[in-house]
Amino acid sequence: MLKTVAIALIEDFEPFEFGVVCEVFGTDRRDDGVPLIEFRICAERPGEPLSTTIGMPVIPPLGLDALEGADLVVLPAHREREHYPPAVLQAVRDAHARGATLLTVCSGAFMLAETGLLDGRRCTTHWRHADDLAARFPLVKVDPDVLFVDDGDIITSAGTAAGIDACLHIVRRELGSEPANAIARRMVVPPQRDGGQRQYVDLPVPECSADSLTPVLQWMQENLADEHSVAELAARAMLSERTFARRFVAETGTTPHKWLTMQRVLHARRLLEQTDLAVEDVAARSGFGTAALLRHHFHKVIGVSPADYRKTFAH
Repeated sequence: MLKTVAIALIEDFEPFEFGVVCEVFGTDRRDDGVPLIEFRICAERPGEPLSTTIGMPVIPPLGLDALEGADLVVLPAHREREHYPPAVLQAVRDAHARGATLLTVCSGAFMLAETGLLDGRRCTTHWRHADDLAARFPLVKVDPDVLFVDDGDIITSAGTAAGIDACLHIVRRELGSEPANAIARRMVVPPQRDGGQRQYVDLPVPECSADSLTPVLQWMQENLADEHSVAELAARAMLSERTFARRFVAETGTTPHKWLTMQRVLHARRLLEQTDLAVEDVAARSGFGTAALLRHHFHKVIGVSPADYRKTFAH
């Protein structure tokens, strides 16, 4: 269970990546049904200003001793350097030895690599830094093509947006899908990239907010297992097929077929998380018909197979 998160700051850290971690783990969202997480901002010299890459100073209130007892210790992005503060490196090693999970965002992987904890392990960082990381730390297995790597007790992520993905992935892994989805909604980001395997911007399918098609979309979501032709949907919306297709793309950003496929994948994901249904039954209930078709679309959207996803996220 994720109850306490501590972030270890050093000089010249990136404020945006720091803010991402604060937004996901440090904001009280109990009114959205998210359990309260104790959030600790730590540094070697508490109470003294730390510089950021944009010149704005931040005063961390807690020392490195506050890493003790944290379930998750985060190393955010920072300006690269030859060496890192020995006291911070040792505090991270000690936290890991006590059982804390470690998370790096972007260039934070360099500091973690210097602790030696990444030796022999697969990790990632921003694609622009991947070659440098591999050259400086040849024992580290750097994968430059993924959004993040979940290696159990160590999770590393790529650039800015991938840091959001990794943080939400941890929330989903430790607290479940509902808290992760609630946080994503408040942040106005897609919650479905938790299994993303490629380091690029995976454009989400926007929800329709216009009144005109909302009843049709809701009906489609409630009847995912049924077949839906454009002619049938247009008739339900009381529009011509051409007008319906044009308005659907304008309001959702995609075609009816692609939107329906995405909704079916998301429904299958929920069934995999929350039920013990066989994959064949999940396929039938989500509208794919066969397990093979489910596997094809699920892997295309989520990045992993339904079986592998269930192993990670079933509760």
